[in-house]
Amino acid sequence: MSTNIEFYARRQQLAEHMQPNSICLIPAALLVTRSRDTEYDFRQDSYFHYLCGFPEPQAWLAISNQTLKRKTKAVQSHSVLFCLDKDHEAEIWQGRRFGPDLAKKHFGFDSTFGIDELDEQLLELLDGHDNLYFAQGHNSDADELVFALLKALREAPKQSMQAPGNMVDVRPLLDEMRLFKSPAEIAIMRQAAQISGKAHIRAMQSAQVGLNEYHLEAHIHHEFAMHGAKHPAYGTIVGSGDNACILHYTQNNQRLNDGDLVLIDAGCELQGYAADITRTFPVSGQFSTAQKQLYQLVLDSQLAAFEQVKPGNTFKQVSDAAIAVITQGLIDLGLLCGSLAFNLDKQLYRNFFMHGIGHWLGLDVHDVGHYKIAGQDRPLQAGMVLTIEPGIYVSPDADVDEIWLGVGIRIEDNLLVTADGFDNLTHNTPKTIVAIESLMAQQHTHKQVEFS
Repeated sequence: MSTNIEFYARRQQLAEHMQPNSICLIPAALLVTRSRDTEYDFRQDSYFHYLCGFPEPQAWLAISNQTLKRKTKAVQSHSVLFCLDKDHEAEIWQGRRFGPDLAKKHFGFDSTFGIDELDEQLLELLDGHDNLYFAQGHNSDADELVFALLKALREAPKQSMQAPGNMVDVRPLLDEMRLFKSPAEIAIMRQAAQISGKAHIRAMQSAQVGLNEYHLEAHIHHEFAMHGAKHPAYGTIVGSGDNACILHYTQNNQRLNDGDLVLIDAGCELQGYAADITRTFPVSGQFSTAQKQLYQLVLDSQLAAFEQVKPGNTFKQVSDAAIAVITQGLIDLGLLCGSLAFNLDKQLYRNFFMHGIGHWLGLDVHDVGHYKIAGQDRPLQAGMVLTIEPGIYVSPDADVDEIWLGVGIRIEDNLLVTADGFDNLTHNTPKTIVAIESLMAQQHTHKQVEFS
């Protein structure tokens, strides 16, 4: 991504969508304590990253479209960054910092200041603006600072300063912007999908009876890191046997047993952007007859959903297509009784498929963006990226034939909506029965190995 051009364009777009004479304040993320004097690895706030790409904590971004002192009436953004100063001693212990001067040059800000000047400079920046765009409630420390500054402006002697009279939630504007991915964003997401797909392939080829779920998790995370994606985008799920029926299972500490399926839901984070792939495969490398029947049903439902992914259609149409296939298939296999219409009306399929068909994908794995507009399902549009992830989960205590008990299957891909349909960013990750069995046969052995 061309740093200056891409981020500048986003700041300019936001400035154009704000009301005249407005200022927006966005805080960076803070370090989070893991235990005592250690912190979790730093992950930048998604809104902050989206607008400037600056990678450090304890920073603030201000964007103004004020035109009072300008000769032109055209909307022009003015961006200001507050960040940690250069500090030789601190950088020996904690790592290098950009500092204000290098940050201005590298990221293309109009002005930069040290974080110690934040209170004083923000007072001057806020003064005279009519509107303050801010994500109240998103960051409690930021809330406290902003309200203190507004109070100081309102109480300035002889009304010498003017506080913004109107506070506007900036998230709806930013969420709508983030929902539509630029070519630069799509390129990163495509790469993240490719890296994640390689990790799933490695897990399939590494699986064997006697390993533990965490061994496959280790393979996945290693593959991410070896391709420059240091972190998963979310807690990796490696659920074998009936653990696959726990939708957000992350313990990943059980033995892989012969005859079981293993469900892996894993995606890397690359330059802030998430991939989100789920594949389900047999530990032994061969699906049983019953497993094939349920697996093919999930795959057929996903392909039916794919057919509805195109501009003008809605998430509901995508979901309805998958639900109809799953419900009819469960009737045919004897897990549900009665007509298709009856089961759909009573939503009995929810005993086996209880989650949604997918979600937006981007800087957050469950990315921002409204699913409805004015109470109506919003139509899909080119540039949106979403997941399609049908599944079937048969609880170990379900009232069905025992051949189905404890089987959990999900198949998830990442789709970019295009002008005439979709582009499957994760199509290189095998998911047909033949492709999975063939892949696993290449390096798979049925020898049981004991690991501590």
